[in-house]
Amino acid sequence: MSSPLIPSSAAEAAAIVIEARAKKTPLAIVGGGSRSAIGRPMQTAADLSSRALSGLTLYEPAEMVIGARAGTPLADVENALAEKGQRLSFEPMDHRPLLGSSGEPTIGAVAAGNVSGPRRLQAGAARDSLIGVKFINGRGEDIKSGGRVMKNVTGLDLVKLSAGAWGTLGFLHEVVFKVLPKPETEATLMLSGLDDSRAVAALSVALGSPFEPTGAAHLPRWIDRVAKTLIRLEGFSDSLRYRAGALRALLAEFGAIDLLDEHTSASLWRQVRDATFLAKPRAQAVWRVSVAPARGPEVVAAIREGRDVRCFYDWGGGLIWVATDAADDAGATAIRKAIARSGSGHATLVRGTPELRASIDVFQPLTPPLAALHRRLKASFDPDGVLNPGKMHAEF
Repeated sequence: MSSPLIPSSAAEAAAIVIEARAKKTPLAIVGGGSRSAIGRPMQTAADLSSRALSGLTLYEPAEMVIGARAGTPLADVENALAEKGQRLSFEPMDHRPLLGSSGEPTIGAVAAGNVSGPRRLQAGAARDSLIGVKFINGRGEDIKSGGRVMKNVTGLDLVKLSAGAWGTLGFLHEVVFKVLPKPETEATLMLSGLDDSRAVAALSVALGSPFEPTGAAHLPRWIDRVAKTLIRLEGFSDSLRYRAGALRALLAEFGAIDLLDEHTSASLWRQVRDATFLAKPRAQAVWRVSVAPARGPEVVAAIREGRDVRCFYDWGGGLIWVATDAADDAGATAIRKAIARSGSGHATLVRGTPELRASIDVFQPLTPPLAALHRRLKASFDPDGVLNPGKMHAEF
């Protein structure tokens, strides 16, 4: 592959795409490179990098809105927000511990991958906070959608469509997010020794309460000898103290509850967010499985009928991280069969060798109607397949 193409402006990026389209040379879109190993391997001629497109384009703390060029390091955005007592609401995951990658995560890649963490169950995903995008489509056209405020949308919502498209529809060069105040403190209630089903039942009770948990995870005993069921609370100290006491009483039937302090809580939830429990051994494949929370334990049990796996739960049981041997199809058949039996859900291979990612469906296979829709969208935005061709699905 040739040297990366590093435009310093949207106009330069558009010119690069127009030339690539004319020469029929597909491009791989790259941010900081920390998530490049997610998705199917692509046969591309060069990397189109957002590295030089960096810096905040707007920040209005009173309006709780921040905008940045796509190549801006995520850390720069988070630091700017922290100075004003604010934060991104959706707690974006850092994939580097799990993938063993380097590079600096960028705000554009967070938007493109819809990268969200444990707080998603309370605050929504990245796409729910994304309110504006600018991108170059596969025709070389500079597209703007959304802006500084949330709006009701009729027709095609290009902002939400961009989030989770992994660069297959356009090269993002600017994004705008709504943000929230950073809470004064946090603490985590921890139940010990529950099996998966009992733990998810406890998490469901907590999430159904009026006490606003911002995290709900279960770590089976393989992680630290004793299973831990975690419920995070955030906010003002007095409010947190009251809600923690009320939740203790509500969850009394599930056993004794420990209260983890702010520092311990924050450290533990970073590990949950980044799935660091599955970082090693590196040779294992790692899946991200999304199902109805109440179905999580039965999905894991079904997967285990034919395969050895290590799992833990986030989102109250609705997100299951699964590590398994990479041999054969790395558990793709078993995992997707278990999801189908549960009624609904999807699975994404987050970590796997290039050979594995080329041989199986990395993202959830599409039904014929959805495949037809995706094909039409790709043809509309990128008719010649210039941008990240085949990254999500082999045919487009």
